[in-house]
Amino acid sequence: MAHSKALLVLENFIDGKFVPCCSYIDSYNPSTGDVYCRVPDSGKEEVEAAVKAAKDAFPIWSSKSPLERSQILNKLADLIEHDLEAFAQAESKDQGKAITFARTVDIPRAAYNFRFFASSILHHTTECTEMATMGCVHYTSRAPVGVAGLISPWNLPLYLLTWKIAPAIACGNTVVAKPSEMTSVTAWMMCKLLEKAGVPHGVVNVVFGTGAKAGEALVCHPDVPLISFTGSTLTAQRIMEKSAPHCKRLSLELGGKNPAIVFDDADLTQCIPTTVRSSFANQGEICLCTSRIFVQRGIYSEFLKRFVAEAKKWKVGNPADPTVDVGALISKEHLEKVRSYVKKAQAEGARVLCGEGVNSLALPTGNQKGYFMLPTVIAEVKDESCCMQEEVFGPVTCVVAFDTEEEVIERANGVKYGLAATVWSSNVGRVHRVAQRLQSGLVWTNCWLVRDLNLPFGGMKASGIGREGAKDSYEFFTEVKTITIKH
Repeated sequence: MAHSKALLVLENFIDGKFVPCCSYIDSYNPSTGDVYCRVPDSGKEEVEAAVKAAKDAFPIWSSKSPLERSQILNKLADLIEHDLEAFAQAESKDQGKAITFARTVDIPRAAYNFRFFASSILHHTTECTEMATMGCVHYTSRAPVGVAGLISPWNLPLYLLTWKIAPAIACGNTVVAKPSEMTSVTAWMMCKLLEKAGVPHGVVNVVFGTGAKAGEALVCHPDVPLISFTGSTLTAQRIMEKSAPHCKRLSLELGGKNPAIVFDDADLTQCIPTTVRSSFANQGEICLCTSRIFVQRGIYSEFLKRFVAEAKKWKVGNPADPTVDVGALISKEHLEKVRSYVKKAQAEGARVLCGEGVNSLALPTGNQKGYFMLPTVIAEVKDESCCMQEEVFGPVTCVVAFDTEEEVIERANGVKYGLAATVWSSNVGRVHRVAQRLQSGLVWTNCWLVRDLNLPFGGMKASGIGREGAKDSYEFFTEVKTITIKH
């Protein structure tokens, strides 16, 4: 296809230099449907070069003190914050998300990821025990593992990429990162800052391309002992198969089908706006979004009326408009997939109360071909419906009624996923009881997405393996050794 001169062309970042690739793939602007960027279609050869650079840089980087690494991470955070507006604009254009969300969530958090691990790396301690009767002292020491392969998704591009790079390099590893081919621009922009921050050549290498080519080459590389992946459960299964012969260490942060449980004593003035946000923020393209809302029967009709009214207030349109709440979905294919779930629900007899197919979507002239969808609320869905079982990953949520605490716990747990849940109730005892019994790595009560990065993040069941956070990331990215000294 013919390309205009104005297209942005990205290059791989290997051993501190930008390196052109022999073939490229098109990346679309989701809000217009036009190709606006060309991304390297990397494969084995590019991954080989990046792994070699990372391996060569490892001895020097791993021998730096935690304080030296910490100072470099803080400098990188400063540089990202300095360019916050440029990063936010690029993220919004590349991913389709509302500019306000990129400005207030994605980019500040990307900088904070570096700052957080720059601090936490200075406070890890190792263990020591004494066996006086045997005349022995035991202690542990931790060392970086080597080259970490980091594969990040398209929904929160820089935010989730830095959530992997920061702990990996803070611990003294070197990395080869592969961002999603659909959202590579902010990763490429970050590469431009690495040298200025003092990151030595080869410590951070970024190879762009598809999962099938670049991702697979990285996962199969014998010199990459660690793989950290955020994305779909299906891709994770493939990663597990491919990495098994090499006995690689895996951290997998996968999908969710997250319930919100609203008891009849919930404070609806807090619950409704927060649950609208937890359903539709970032177009519903967050693994932590609420896609099943269980409401106790006594307040079900009132909740539904107020929830739908609030959802209709959310403005859909050009992501560059600061008053817009919902931007464009990532791709034409993804939009079709999300729409197909709404059609299936209708075919099964569910009621679509607002959004897709019910309300008309008025878009600005330049965005007519973009991948937009209204926040969609579905009621009267059966628990076994695919809309209640599968991750839709779009601005769609299902609202159903329940009667008892016992019943709702069983129904909330009745999916293959177990990432996050929210519980709304003013009864403290109930909040604790329900939180204990939900099969979920994270449970928020009377709030959503309030995070302390010190604490473990990750899911149960098909939502992943391992946890991320200060201590958990440190344990994943280091090898522990027990040393016994007899005196």
